[in-house]
Amino acid sequence: QLVWDGSVGTAVKRSDTAGVWGSLAIASAGLLITFRAGQWNIGVEGQIVLGAIFTIWAAQWFWDNPTPLAFPIMLIWGMVGCALWGVLIGALKIWGGLNEIFGGLGLNFVAGRLTIYLIAGPWRPEGSSSVSTSELMPRELWLPTLEGLRISPYAVVLAVLVLLIVYLLLRGTLWGLQLKAVGRNEQGAALLGVPTQRILFSAYIACGLCAGLVGSLLVLMVRHQLVANISSGYGFLGILIVLLSGFNALPLAPIAFFFAALGIGTVPLQLRLGLDSSLGGVLVGVVVLTYEFVQGFRRREK
Repeated sequence: QLVWDGSVGTAVKRSDTAGVWGSLAIASAGLLITFRAGQWNIGVEGQIVLGAIFTIWAAQWFWDNPTPLAFPIMLIWGMVGCALWGVLIGALKIWGGLNEIFGGLGLNFVAGRLTIYLIAGPWRPEGSSSVSTSELMPRELWLPTLEGLRISPYAVVLAVLVLLIVYLLLRGTLWGLQLKAVGRNEQGAALLGVPTQRILFSAYIACGLCAGLVGSLLVLMVRHQLVANISSGYGFLGILIVLLSGFNALPLAPIAFFFAALGIGTVPLQLRLGLDSSLGGVLVGVVVLTYEFVQGFRRREK
């Protein structure tokens, strides 16, 4: 009951849960594309960080002259910059022969180190001894939110659109069929004339666009500055969501909501019951392990 009340009990809690849901839904939708192509894209966490970095970079162009045009430019710049990072992960896999898991984890580390460098160096606030955050963005560059709440309706609309687009692309297009063919048997797909390299690169680019959008929303709606660990683990949670969805697009939204509600709703457990804040992570782990155990048992029975 405390978890439920802590996640949707008040308007503020509902808005916080909706904000987390949007980020998780978009991240998991992008991951589903690469997973459908047979690529374990562990590097999405770093891609979210790069999306935040590129968004802050674009925001600096409007620092002294904010305009409504700044919002689409910051979002697009964050997405495109992150898509280029996705191309790098794909290139390491396709041309370099490096397993995508190791390539993604390595580039996650690079993204984290780049964040620390920017915060402690070029983007360090003037006259401040802090090396934990960059300078706060002008309020005019913050994504508009509902009065008294911390959720932007634009973020929810974007999340719904991304989920819908990914569902339609994977279900009813030639590209979606080619992704599935490459994921099932890359060599067999190549023999049938599927341009496997192009399909794999397109999957990494699409995932990068989604991850960049998450990074942009985290900056424009939540943080308003660059901070260490700005991704909040959404990339890794997105992997769990895709696994629990059975690699299908339809269950992504409710599963992402469950994780979002659990993340927001476990805060009162520490405040009211004195339980450790890490309990939320423990609950997530128990849910995932239980699900995988049941699935494994069912496959064995077949």
